[in-house]
Amino acid sequence: MTDTDLGRGTFADRAILLRAFGSARAVLFDFDGPVCDLFAGATTADLAEQVKRTARRYWGALDPSVEKCDDSHGVLGPLREMYERSFPRPSSLPLQLAEAAVTGLERLAVRTAVPTPHLDALVDLLLGQGKRLAVVSNNAEGPIREYLEHRGLGSKFDGLFGRSPQDARLMKPHPDCVHRALRHLALPASDCLLIGDQLTDLEAARSAGTGFLGLTHHPGRALRMEQGGADAVLASYLPVLRAADALSLRD
Repeated sequence: MTDTDLGRGTFADRAILLRAFGSARAVLFDFDGPVCDLFAGATTADLAEQVKRTARRYWGALDPSVEKCDDSHGVLGPLREMYERSFPRPSSLPLQLAEAAVTGLERLAVRTAVPTPHLDALVDLLLGQGKRLAVVSNNAEGPIREYLEHRGLGSKFDGLFGRSPQDARLMKPHPDCVHRALRHLALPASDCLLIGDQLTDLEAARSAGTGFLGLTHHPGRALRMEQGGADAVLASYLPVLRAADALSLRD
C-alpha cells in the first residue's frame, strides 16, 4: 500500500490500515525517522573515519568489513565483530571510545533534530485508545531521552530501549531492543506493532514476532517492505489520522 492509496483510498483500505493499529496493545517507534529526523541528511562519514583511525592506532590493520563502513553507526557492529574474532584479544579501548564518540554525536544532533510531521497527533490518538508506547532504536538511550523530554513527550512513552553500549552487534536487525521492550511491557509480540523506516527495522520486527508499519518516502524501500510482509507502508502519519476520523474508531 502506498501513502496515496491509504490517504485517498476506499473504506476497506482505511480499515486495513487501522486494523494494524487496532489489534496492537502497544506501538513501538524507531527513533531516527519515525520520531524525528536526527541528522537531517548530514553525513556521519567523518566520525566513522575518526573511529577507524583510533582503532588502527591500537589494533593495526582493520578488517575490510570495518574499513568499508562510512557511517558512524554502521562501523560499530563490524568493529565489535573484529574484536570478538581477534586472538589474542586486543584492547577494548577503541570500542569504548567509538561508543562514546557516536553517543556524543547523537547528543549534539538531538538539539537540532526535526520532529516527524504529525507525530504528536498520532501519539495522542494512540494514547487516547489506551495503547502503550515505547521507543526501540539503534541510537543511545541518553540522547533519545533528552529529545523526548525537550519535546514534552517523555511521559507519553512507557519506556525507551536503545543501542546496547556493551555490544553493538545487538543493533537492529538484531531484535534485542525489541525483546527488551516486550519484556518491559509484559506483552506478547503479537500484541505489538513496530513503526520503522528501514529494512533492518522490518527484520527486527519479523524476528521478534511483532507487526510492522513502514514509514518511508523511498519507493524502492517501500516495495521491499511490502514484499517483506509489512502490515502497511506509508510516507507519512497523515493517512492514519484521516482513517481514524473517517471510520470513527477513536476510543
